[in-house]
Amino acid sequence: MHATYFGANGWLLELGDLRVLVDPWLTGPLQFPPGPWFFQGELAESRPAPADLDLLLLTQGLDDHCHPASLALLPLTLPVVASASGAAKARQLGFQHVSTLAPGQQHQLGELSITATAGAPVPQVENGYLLEHPCGSLYLEPHGYLPANLPGRRLDAVITPVVDLGLPLAGAFVRGTQVLPELLERFQPHTVLASTAGGDVRFSGLLTQVLWQKGSTATAATGLPEGCRLIDPVVGERYAIAAHHPGPQHSAPG
Repeated sequence: MHATYFGANGWLLELGDLRVLVDPWLTGPLQFPPGPWFFQGELAESRPAPADLDLLLLTQGLDDHCHPASLALLPLTLPVVASASGAAKARQLGFQHVSTLAPGQQHQLGELSITATAGAPVPQVENGYLLEHPCGSLYLEPHGYLPANLPGRRLDAVITPVVDLGLPLAGAFVRGTQVLPELLERFQPHTVLASTAGGDVRFSGLLTQVLWQKGSTATAATGLPEGCRLIDPVVGERYAIAAHHPGPQHSAPG
């Protein structure tokens, strides 16, 4: 199992021969209404879309997860699995094979099993995902939301924010510092990949003046149990993730 980071929420996951692109922002600015004066993000450099993809996996339909200019780089025949809002955006952009997953539903792609979990309410409940493959298993959710009814199991990795981001009055909308201890207890991963707040991105606009951050990757690393590593990923670097845990059909080692 391998993971390559693209900054913000974007990842390329390789599980065996399968290549899964998650929430890509690869090119062009990121803006939120009412316009760039309110919020705009700019990448230090654009990146081409990864080749030979098998699946586009979308956690949300908002532009920082479902970025139109980046999705325009992909073939419209590429299969898509997405939350309801992500699926609607993908169909609007012309993708021809789109599967909507609600929390609790599953999708099978070869030997890869994808289970949708309840993610962030922004304001509708979006998706996290549990990915299980003979080469490895991982859980990912970009805002730090872990549903209480998701059973515990040993996983090889989690992809999660490790800092909190928030706004005055509204509070934290990314809850990395809060969710990380729960993820460690629930899944006992060997690898934590820090996501959501990383990458070489320049932000501007009124919103950035009141946005606050709590925590850091360095602080998060000090709270990990023995045998668990935290990766603060560099954009474009491919990380090998060892599969130490057996699949859920076997009893986990003590």
